[in-house]
Parts: sequence; C-alpha cells; structure tokens
Amino acid sequence: MKTELKINGASHNLVADARTTLLDALRNHLGLTGTKKGCDHGQCGACTVIVNGRRINSCLTLACMHDGDEITTIEGLGRPGELSALQDAFVRHDGYQCGYCTPGQICSATAMLEEIKDGWPSNVSDDLNSDARPTLHEISERMSGNICRCAAYPNIVAAIAEIAGGEK
Repeated sequence: MKTELKINGASHNLVADARTTLLDALRNHLGLTGTKKGCDHGQCGACTVIVNGRRINSCLTLACMHDGDEITTIEGLGRPGELSALQDAFVRHDGYQCGYCTPGQICSATAMLEEIKDGWPSNVSDDLNSDARPTLHEISERMSGNICRCAAYPNIVAAIAEIAGGEK
C-alpha cells in the first residue's frame, strides 16, 4: 500500500504492507529510530508521537491510516545543539536515566502542554470549566500513560513543570 506521511515537516512516500504500524514505518522503513518500541501493546508510551497536534501511541495505529497527517517525532522537536525548551529541561533536571522512554516522554509532554494551554481538563482538574493549572499532580496524571522503568518520575515532572510555569 502506498501512503504519504508528512513527518517533521517533510513528505515521505511509504510503500508497505497495509498492516505496518506507524511505529514500524518510522523505525524500519524511514530510519527514524528516535521513537522507541517498548511493549508494542500501547501500555508503556515509549512510542508516543504527535499526530495533528495530538499524542498517540504509534504502535497501536497503522501507517496507512495517517496518509497526509502531520506527524512529529522526537527528531522534529529539536536537534543536538538546538534542543527544544522541554528537551533542555529534561537534561537539566536529569529527567532520564537509561533514556529509553525519553523520546516518548518528551513527545507526550509537548502535546500535553498544548492540551493544558487549550484548556482541556483531566481526571484531576479541580474545575472542568476553568483553565487547567500545571500542578505537579495535574502533570503526573496527564503523563500517566508514559512509563519510566528507571522511576525518574520526580525529575520528569519537575522538568515539565518548569516549562509549564507550574509548581516546582
């Protein structure tokens, strides 16, 4: 099946089996190996990418379903020497240990900060009709789909909170 994927601002023509996941297309067909394969069941968040502004687990969706969609991977958020503010905060706060989950954490956090900015409530939002505040509790809840087996959660949340302008 032929699919056009718009990844990090560039168009890529993909010819692959219709059963190819977006994760496998990124890693195996297009050489974008920043996105990691963790559980391959949508339970860990290591494969999180941003599609049309929303975070998704790329292991749970087929590449052919994203023909023409705007896809952002960790490679599209920053580069060595030109890190995004969130990537820089992860480094300064030591928001990683082994680093395997970090690309998914950063993609998820990037989209999550936009959700907060757009006023989307979460399960722990105090008021569903007011702007969500980036409290530590709010950030932790919103990031709960991303697992860190090294348990660097306090550092990850601190990095996100700094960029969100929330609690420290």
